[in-house]
Amino acid sequence: MSTTHNTADFLPTIVTAALKAGDAALVVYNEDFTVEEKSDHSPLTLADKRSHEIIASALKQTGIPLLSEEGRGIDYDERCLWPRLWIVDPLDGTKEFVKKNGEFTVNIALVENHRPVLGVIYVPVTGMLYFAADLLGAFSIPRADIPAGYERNLQALMSGAQKLPLEKNLKRPYTIMGSRSHATTEQDEFVEEIKTRHPNAVFISAGSSLKFCRIAEGLADIYPRVGPTMEWDTAAGQVIAEQSGAAVHDYFSRTPLTYNKPDLKNPWFIVERI
Repeated sequence: MSTTHNTADFLPTIVTAALKAGDAALVVYNEDFTVEEKSDHSPLTLADKRSHEIIASALKQTGIPLLSEEGRGIDYDERCLWPRLWIVDPLDGTKEFVKKNGEFTVNIALVENHRPVLGVIYVPVTGMLYFAADLLGAFSIPRADIPAGYERNLQALMSGAQKLPLEKNLKRPYTIMGSRSHATTEQDEFVEEIKTRHPNAVFISAGSSLKFCRIAEGLADIYPRVGPTMEWDTAAGQVIAEQSGAAVHDYFSRTPLTYNKPDLKNPWFIVERI
């Protein structure tokens, strides 16, 4: 199946789903909420659940199966028959959500033949939307600037958006992105090694898929992830980064990350401007 099979036609659907899911998450975020614990000891909130329900309902109309962090228990014997699937993290950065630092996102990606070809990342607290599609490019737009009627006019959405990367600030130091809540010794070692080649390099930590967004914007140069992640953590970020001209590859083999694998865990990886 071609990876260019009208993928951009789904953009209005997933943009609307991400915005509605983000609104639902913000309602919970601005209240006192309880935090449950999943079997892997990661946190779960009512916002995760509501966001998942909204996105699942919106994507059902596409007829394409859905793999979501909040609905992960689908056997590979079934998934392996899916040439196309949605991979969704309805609330990426739940730890940041719980800390109320605003660094959480809604991530929706379309995967075809094991690679992401369409994606949106929405940041509910700032209202910033990032989107990308194969052969279309990567873009960002503040929610306040999203034109009315974008659902029927994709060109209107694109015309109001900023194509990524942004114009490079030549005075900016070499910038390394890293995880805020999942820092590792290996990450520290990677940063120190980079600084041997870029003595003035700066390190910036951020939550959720915001790190992909910073690379896509051209505001940072490299993001090493030398720790565990799952496919829904990276699918949307990968297509947005790649369509901005950056690379997302396995830490060791330097091959692109692939999706809908028997094991949904990602290898260590690097996102970098090339």
